[in-house]
Amino acid sequence: MHQFGAVSVYLGHQSGKYPDGNQIVVRGTDRVVAFDTPLVSRTLPGVFDDVQAVLLGHVHEDHLAGLSALPPTELWVHEGDLEAARSWEGMTRHFGYAPEILREWRLRMEKEFFYQARPDAQAYAHGHVWSLGGGVRVRAHHLPGHTSGHCALLVESEGVAFIGDIDLSGFGPYYGDATSNLRQFRQSLQAVRELDARVWVTSHHRGVLTERKAFETALSAFTAKLDQRSEKLLHLLQDGPLTLAELVQRRLVYPVGFDAAFVNDAERRMIEQHLEELMQQQLVACLDPSTQLMARVA
Repeated sequence: MHQFGAVSVYLGHQSGKYPDGNQIVVRGTDRVVAFDTPLVSRTLPGVFDDVQAVLLGHVHEDHLAGLSALPPTELWVHEGDLEAARSWEGMTRHFGYAPEILREWRLRMEKEFFYQARPDAQAYAHGHVWSLGGGVRVRAHHLPGHTSGHCALLVESEGVAFIGDIDLSGFGPYYGDATSNLRQFRQSLQAVRELDARVWVTSHHRGVLTERKAFETALSAFTAKLDQRSEKLLHLLQDGPLTLAELVQRRLVYPVGFDAAFVNDAERRMIEQHLEELMQQQLVACLDPSTQLMARVA
């Protein structure tokens, strides 16, 4: 456990490697809140006894995993992700996967992540402040791209920024759902640099960073993955045109052979966004919209 004044950070398995995550609890003199509830939250007896509210940085299965084990608490979600938290129907729109994939995915979410809809979830917006007493304040900073409502939660009084799934991992950014957005992700990766923080906590992998130079180095490497993927896509097209379906099978983000149920839909969504960028840059052209046949521009 790491302690930064009012902020307690409990690392999940392997620094919160998916499917786990890292847990933050913030204690003011009047109120106690938790950021997200990953699987590790279910292994921390007594830690949540005085938690009155959970603030979700964004909505995905691994960030909801502990909610069903907590005593009744308020649940706050950014307005961009609110409907995904409130109902399964909202979650299906959030993911945007094919119906047969969603049926399988829901079973996994219920079994492995203890998923339950939360129709009582309350909305917050960019700039919302929670005053917890004793000068302890939390402010939401909207950083969309991973999801439409993805936020950093900054404990201003302690200089601790929970930056969620801007997780600085070697895998790189994920933007494969219906509400994900590559352009917004690029903007958020610039905006996160500007947070007034001296400690950065990720949902996964990195855990806690306490030096700005290390944070900026990791963020630069994470950000570079986006242009590396665009270059890979151009390389895939250098020997001739390929359809979107063929590009999906060759894989842009996940390794060939990785066969999770959602992976084709996620790859398709991410590839489409890179192709859109490359077409705007006049580096790629669509030869046949009916088959989504793409070609590199000479």
